[in-house]
Amino acid sequence: MIFMKPPSAFITENQDLIIPTEWDELHHEIELGVVIDKKCKNISSEEGLSNVGGYVLALDMTARKIQDELKKQAHPWLLAKGFDCSCPIGEFIPKENLSKVDNINLWLKVNGQMKQNGNTKDMIFSVGNLISYISKYITLEYGDLILTGTPSGVGPVKRGDQIEAGLKSDGVDYTMKFNVKS
Repeated sequence: MIFMKPPSAFITENQDLIIPTEWDELHHEIELGVVIDKKCKNISSEEGLSNVGGYVLALDMTARKIQDELKKQAHPWLLAKGFDCSCPIGEFIPKENLSKVDNINLWLKVNGQMKQNGNTKDMIFSVGNLISYISKYITLEYGDLILTGTPSGVGPVKRGDQIEAGLKSDGVDYTMKFNVKS
């Protein structure tokens, strides 16, 4: 499943995660974000990582009720996944700092309670495979961001909640926080 998020979806740690006023909650999905550093098209899985400039910790926020309604109607998920503030991201981590992309621990807490805790070694598709597959259909450009998928534990957040998320690997121990507002 591939979908896109518009530029207005991205926020950084210094910004609040805002739930649109018509919705009661969103669902969190912690993911490794892969930042492309050069244009690529039709590349092999083996070439995939050579097109990576670095990584970010990312949240794929989803309006699950909207997504379920859209699925029932066989409609695209853009509204459920691409609304403003739907992709909070952390600081850029150069690829040299995360050399073991296949062994990164990702975790997420809501109001101090652990909700997601997984490792990239358990992903269905490797980062190289994801880049290769996407590049067959979409030319990847400098600065494009690919989210890799989420571990189990996806769940709701509401206004007033605080999300804390992190990644750990190769001596990198990075944490970010977002407040959920309306």
